Amino acid sequence: MTLAEETVSTASFDELYALYANDVLRVSYFYLGDRQRAEDVCQDVFVKLITTSPALQAGREKSWLLKVALNRCRDLWRAGWVKRVVLGHPAFELIPGPDEIGEMEEKQAIMGAVNRLPADFKDVVLLHYYQGYGIAEIAQMLGIAEGTVSSRLSRARIKLQSMMKGEDVS
Repeated sequence: MTLAEETVSTASFDELYALYANDVLRVSYFYLGDRQRAEDVCQDVFVKLITTSPALQAGREKSWLLKVALNRCRDLWRAGWVKRVVLGHPAFELIPGPDEIGEMEEKQAIMGAVNRLPADFKDVVLLHYYQGYGIAEIAQMLGIAEGTVSSRLSRARIKLQSMMKGEDVS
């Protein structure tokens, strides 16, 4: 087995949980806007890690966990269990740093607009801007072409700008 093929078998569940549970929870919370449902998703992701014992490549554990979390959030969203987050929802409580009132309102408005995006656009926006992944990494995580990721990011930015200006976007 080469170094590139080495799997995460040496990393214990406890180590992965300690390293990435907060990231999984934050992405889930941002996506769903509900702390309890985000905690359920986080738990589901780590239960799946234990029960399926996937052969994860070293350095790719976080991307696998986030992909599973996004898929689970999308399943919940489609199932109708989650209603869209309305503007003014205090969903930014997990984002650190003191803000001025105007900045907080703007961030809440942006988050509301992101939550109104179609799932395909929301996924790439969350992974790129919220988690800091590059286009190539997102393409690999979602199993789509890099050009598709770039296109979705570009179209998502345009939709967000229109939403923030109060225009009707379909």
